[in-house]
Amino acid sequence: QVQLVESGGGSVQAGGSLRLSCAASGSIFSSNAMYWYRQAPGKQRELVARITSGGSTLYADSVKGRFTISRDNAKNTVYLQMNSLKPEDTAVYYCHVNLFWGQGTRVTVSS
Repeated sequence: QVQLVESGGGSVQAGGSLRLSCAASGSIFSSNAMYWYRQAPGKQRELVARITSGGSTLYADSVKGRFTISRDNAKNTVYLQMNSLKPEDTAVYYCHVNLFWGQGTRVTVSS
């Protein structure tokens, strides 16, 4: 059984930064791409960033240049560094791998 536990969410003002973490249990981590998704109130869940097992990254256009995804295979953890946050980044952020989802961590950005 795989468990994904996100942390690092919170409330910040526009222009601020947050770093999200997702710790994965089980043996699924190192050989799989890891994803961050987000879901804003009243909107569909959307892909924010992806990192492959080899470290290749992909970002949604809305976060390019502001967010950075990284992973530490030794710690079974994936990170999302979020800088220059905007009110439209307000959402619940989810970690995802294979068929599994974390419980989400809420990010609120005030103007």
